[in-house]
Amino acid sequence: MKKKISKSDAKEKIKDFFKDMSDKTPKEIKKIKKLSANQKISLNIYKKTFCKKCLFPFQGNEKIRIKNGFKTIVCKNCGKIKRIKI
Repeated sequence: MKKKISKSDAKEKIKDFFKDMSDKTPKEIKKIKKLSANQKISLNIYKKTFCKKCLFPFQGNEKIRIKNGFKTIVCKNCGKIKRIKI
């Protein structure tokens, strides 16, 4: 039987997870996304740190472009384009 985790503990776990994204894997990111969905916690500021399609963390060497009020990031792993309104 799985142990239930409280919402405040889940928030702390998510915050600690996203402090250092240098050595995270897509499998770990998927687990954190499931945890946040289960506890109904929004990942609004953390969504910008990984690719939506392949869940690969952004390392800082991706192609970034700013044009017409949008920041465009191209994922190095899958080539997916992520647009963020500035």
